[in-house]
Amino acid sequence: MSAYLIVETEITDPEQYEQYKAASPGAIAAGGGRFLVRGGEMAVLEGDWRPSRLVVVEFPDLEAAKTFYESDEYQAAIKLREGAANLNMVAVQGVD
Repeated sequence: MSAYLIVETEITDPEQYEQYKAASPGAIAAGGGRFLVRGGEMAVLEGDWRPSRLVVVEFPDLEAAKTFYESDEYQAAIKLREGAANLNMVAVQGVD
């Protein structure tokens, strides 16, 4: 069953964050994931949540999402992001 990584990002150093953006797609692909949402225009329809950037990545299952996150390739990408952004990230199992 598919799982989804949902990431809310507050970018604090856009120039440095570009390094992370360049490194993360390879790690995601290596982990079997694919971007469904990567930034883009948003419309707040209800509530007070106003994220500045959202990313949604699909993985084959929850275990694949966790394995991706723990991979050496993604951990290296995280180091590029340090000091450039604050994230909230969850992985959630989809429905059949």
